[in-house]
Amino acid sequence: MKRLKDIAPAKGKLGVLLVGLGAVSTTLIAGVHAVRRGLAAPIGSLTQMGTIRLGKRTDGRSPLIKDFVPLASLDDVVFGVWDIFEDDCYEAARTAGVIAPDLLSQLKGDLSEIKPWPAVFDRHYVKRLDGPNVKKGATKRDLSTAVRADIQQFKEANQIDRLVMIWCGSTEIFMTEGDAHASLSAFEQALDENDPAVPSSMIYAHAALKEGIPFANAAPNLTVDTSAMLELAAETGSPLAGKDLKTGQTLMKTIVAPGLKARLLGVSGWYSTNILGNRDGEVLDDPESFKTKEESKKSVLDYILQPDLYPLLYEKLCHVVRINYYPPRGDNKEGWDNIDLVGWLGYPMQLKINFLCRDSILAAPLVLDVALFLDLAKRAGMSGIQEWLSFYFKSPMHAANIYPEHDLFIQLMKLKNTLRHLRDEDLITHLGREYYD
Repeated sequence: MKRLKDIAPAKGKLGVLLVGLGAVSTTLIAGVHAVRRGLAAPIGSLTQMGTIRLGKRTDGRSPLIKDFVPLASLDDVVFGVWDIFEDDCYEAARTAGVIAPDLLSQLKGDLSEIKPWPAVFDRHYVKRLDGPNVKKGATKRDLSTAVRADIQQFKEANQIDRLVMIWCGSTEIFMTEGDAHASLSAFEQALDENDPAVPSSMIYAHAALKEGIPFANAAPNLTVDTSAMLELAAETGSPLAGKDLKTGQTLMKTIVAPGLKARLLGVSGWYSTNILGNRDGEVLDDPESFKTKEESKKSVLDYILQPDLYPLLYEKLCHVVRINYYPPRGDNKEGWDNIDLVGWLGYPMQLKINFLCRDSILAAPLVLDVALFLDLAKRAGMSGIQEWLSFYFKSPMHAANIYPEHDLFIQLMKLKNTLRHLRDEDLITHLGREYYD
């Protein structure tokens, strides 16, 4: 990993390519334009509002992260998008219904200029959606080539210096790694043969990595969690991050579960249910797409609580996850958690959480941070899996021989220590003996 003196500066324009122009993408784009114009604050964004402690607590050094490492300025961000619907970003944002109409009207001029390119889409992988703005190609390799052409034309037309791509599209049907994903040559043969093992998200990832562009997966799809994609990322020096943004209910789990474990409180049951009415909810109403999401959400507690190390406390945990499509709520998601606890001498207790959140309001700043940090990683020569970005994801990518870290607080420490390392600052261990020795 390079240090600051070797990191390429964040000069020129950064193109942020978004797959899907739904609630998350439109909320992100509108938000960035609003922040640029001083109409709103970038609340929830670590890159824009977060600080980082340097040195001892007595040193008083806690700069903003964006002043500590060379991140792209929001003024230099240019958005490009694909979507199956032809609406421009302003109309898509109106349909999503997340941004208040009075703020949206002030941004109409900027948002109306962002029009989606035809998307790579196949209803086999997302059964509850359909739209007219779709690419045609004889093979899936042809579709990847068409995506690459969009990227190249966008870069030239807008005089873009650097690019990142983030999948903000829908949750695809559940898939596992197979023969078609075992190597890059096998995968590209699968592209030529229109193999059903290659969903739309993998076509975008292939196009991005072929162009040497960092790629992040904001959905729970398989996408880049394969040997083929890791091989391609290594070949082109492309950073990877994912998967499935950690927003509502899972965010609460990664905050609460580490605290329960730290105090060695037992958990006999954790029942989670959600209602939401946006496009994501409609897609997840299909059992095959829900299976993909369920796997992403359910693994969190196993890794945090470590029942193999604490069998008396967590081995018999009953963990249930439900998601229900409820159109009246729109993008305002509600999550209920009932947690059955076991305390001293085996006495039972309960903890109940009712999180009335706004899904895209939570997700948009995460997409921004991931895009800016991936750009930093590329300029720092950091290719392949970026485990230090686990902070943002429900199912963090990780090396095959280790388990993923899900504890939000450990994830944040990992992220900040990576930034300290890049600047040749001392890593912070929180040992604290130096104040007393």
